[in-house]
Amino acid sequence: MTVAIQIIQFVLIISILVILHELGHYLPAKYFKTKVEKFYLFFDVKFSLFKKKIGETEYGIGWLPLGGYVKIAGMIDESMDTEQMKQEPQPWEFRSKPAWQRLIIMTGGVIVNFLLAWVIYTMLLFNNGDTYIPSDNLKYGILVDSVGEQLGLRTGDQILKVDDKPTKKFNEAVLDIILGDEVTVRRDGKEITFPLSDEGKETVFATQGKNFLGYRSKAIIAEVQPNSVAEAAGLLPGDQIVGVNGEETIFWNEFRGKIGSSVNQKLDISVLRDGQTEHIDLVVPEEGVIGILLDYADLSVTDNYSFLEAIPAGYHRTIQVLTDQIRQFKVIFNTKTGAYKQVKGPIGIVEMMPAVWDWTFFWSFMAMFSVWLAFLNILPIPALDGGHVMFLLYEMISGRKPSEKVLETGQIIGFVLLMGLMLLIFGNDIWNIVKRFI
Repeated sequence: MTVAIQIIQFVLIISILVILHELGHYLPAKYFKTKVEKFYLFFDVKFSLFKKKIGETEYGIGWLPLGGYVKIAGMIDESMDTEQMKQEPQPWEFRSKPAWQRLIIMTGGVIVNFLLAWVIYTMLLFNNGDTYIPSDNLKYGILVDSVGEQLGLRTGDQILKVDDKPTKKFNEAVLDIILGDEVTVRRDGKEITFPLSDEGKETVFATQGKNFLGYRSKAIIAEVQPNSVAEAAGLLPGDQIVGVNGEETIFWNEFRGKIGSSVNQKLDISVLRDGQTEHIDLVVPEEGVIGILLDYADLSVTDNYSFLEAIPAGYHRTIQVLTDQIRQFKVIFNTKTGAYKQVKGPIGIVEMMPAVWDWTFFWSFMAMFSVWLAFLNILPIPALDGGHVMFLLYEMISGRKPSEKVLETGQIIGFVLLMGLMLLIFGNDIWNIVKRFI
């Protein structure tokens, strides 16, 4: 059932994005009286799951869920239908339309993707606000594991800037560090700047960044679970742990480490309660969990927005996501980081979906993926929208159309590049599955 929910979320997100993207091409094409021969969700290689012709357009659903397409008459596209191009141009064909109309048709999908993300982020900010942990609230600094130390960070550091850009939000600082070149921290009262090593980033990507960077907090108990060792020993909500076996232990990570290394051992835990120090004795059980929870809610703040305020905030969020994705490309193409090995395809993306239906995640992921599709499609690679735009801009600037031979060759080159990318992506997905059984 869990896998079914994950697959349904993924297919629904992709279906909505593909249909809206292709509508971005379809609607201006129809507006400019250009014949649209096909409108397909997913690819119909050899056969389709469903098809129906309405008017001059065949609408259908293919079996290969890697996107979709509209086939516009008189256009050299991924179908490589060159026979049509040998005929005399007809007024309803793409090639007969003015360059500015063709440019609008080709950029329509990308524009729709961008606008969709903007609308979603606007509504999410309006309904939910923006909850985050301000970097200034982390007065005890960050918490890093051995992977974070490889990057050059140390537990207790206070992050001030990444690539000379001040960090306002802790969650954004985490991504900035992965994508950045250098970081400025306050360590032992001194401000220092150091480069973020490619070797450290390689380890971050290899471990998928799990727990390499967190934040340090005092060990103040928010909740004691019923029937737990902690409850039996007499620990109470509000207790602040200050020592273990006479050794000062004031931070949660320190206390957690003591518990984890003391299975089946008796501990003398010092707690601060109502201004007085109390001593609690307990024996750590076999599972290394004593049954206390900490509350981090006081570290978070939420910025709320009216509808009118959410519109520009949603735009800025969309631009920020787009900027981060462009920066990711820089890291992916840096072979020293090994980030290209972690690029996910459909299988990997399905595994990212939550096991239960989560509408906030659903819309957030759709907005992010919509920006990602807009960015990928506008790249100046033949066979993508950006490739067609590149040739159209050349035509508008030079006043000369590229020859059909150039367009055909460009489509073939672009197709080969995209197939190579797809092989890498699916190869990563398959290898990540195989590694689990090795």
